[in-house]
Amino acid sequence: MVDLPAEFVARMRDELGEESDKFFESYKSSAEKGIRVNTLKISVEDFYKISPFPVSPVEWEPRGFYVEEQFPGKTPLHAAGLYYVQEPSAMYPAPRLAVKPGERVLDLCSAPGGKGTALAQDMCGEGVLVLNEINFSRAKILSSNVERLGIRNAAVTCAPPEALVRQFENYFDKILVDAPCSGEGMFRKDPLAVCEWNLKSVYACADRQKAILVSADKMLAEGGVLVYSTCTFSAEEDEKQVQNFLSAHKNYTLEQSVKLYPHRVRGEGHFCAVLKKTGGEKSYPRPFELSVNKKLLSAYREWERENIKPRFSALHSVGQTLYSVPEDMPQISVQTMRMGVRLGELRGDRFVPDHALAMALTSGDCAAVEVGEEDAIKYLRGETIGCAAEGWAAVSYLGHNLGWCKGVGGIAKNHLPKGLRI
Repeated sequence: MVDLPAEFVARMRDELGEESDKFFESYKSSAEKGIRVNTLKISVEDFYKISPFPVSPVEWEPRGFYVEEQFPGKTPLHAAGLYYVQEPSAMYPAPRLAVKPGERVLDLCSAPGGKGTALAQDMCGEGVLVLNEINFSRAKILSSNVERLGIRNAAVTCAPPEALVRQFENYFDKILVDAPCSGEGMFRKDPLAVCEWNLKSVYACADRQKAILVSADKMLAEGGVLVYSTCTFSAEEDEKQVQNFLSAHKNYTLEQSVKLYPHRVRGEGHFCAVLKKTGGEKSYPRPFELSVNKKLLSAYREWERENIKPRFSALHSVGQTLYSVPEDMPQISVQTMRMGVRLGELRGDRFVPDHALAMALTSGDCAAVEVGEEDAIKYLRGETIGCAAEGWAAVSYLGHNLGWCKGVGGIAKNHLPKGLRI
């Protein structure tokens, strides 16, 4: 049983009335755990066949599943980017944005990336996706998740919302604001959230959310859709926040407002509101200016011909590092952690592929060393494994890439980045 703050208990009894006993009873149960299948790499049907643990469906997200596994992120299939570990009720907001391939989409408060990577799946690699996180360390985690899931059309930025406004005014078709909040929906899974909660935090979060929504409005184009969500229950951060926004922005209509409580659904709790914008403008910023080091480009093209099938387009280099920039990406002047796919770098006269490239490739795109679970774990630990192939190849488990190796004399030299090893 979670030891809940007295003020929180009083507020929830006032909010829920006769339902409050059932609400507090839910805190005697363990937190729900879930995963979302990454359909950029595998279909839901095919994942069923190879899932490393039992799963049961989440009703509001067709790619989402409940799991009982204590550590669902400790499997080779997770390392291969086939699924994202995500609390089930947190899966609700992203599908409500209804993004489509080719659209311009912003996840304004994106880390660690559960909702933003779900949007990427809906976009199917087409369009412009900007995933922003103001905190640098959290933005690094976000960037790592984008890489693991093989997302090609995203930019990961690290900037305050007002700085993005100067770059993207009236630009995005769809914006998701999963706002920083007092975290009342985290109480069952995170004891620290209980310790940090107080009314002062609730009001401070509400003020911050108001400012974030003001920036989001300025970046949303005419006819755009804004989804606002939190993982908290306080009216100041949820219904009242939306009401105040609508009062100040008469060109919006409320399309949907939903609150998930842990006694009503299998999840920790979430709030979600869908807002539609009328009027306004749509901007067309300056496109990204591509510039490529010719020596680096030549080395990459030679390596590409010998090792992989697809020819990446929109190539751009920074120093000795080569990137494939998403098509139609505008010029971005704020701090950018990731832009499209980092293909690799020039070392002397040789092109060395990046881990991100391996994760962006699918079965059949490159030579692969297929391994069983034992060798997959050895590889993920940074160990060498046996290999009949020579030269660059992806280490593949059940047909899905874990990273690069280089076959030399019957041994696969491990090229998994040290920071990703288990």
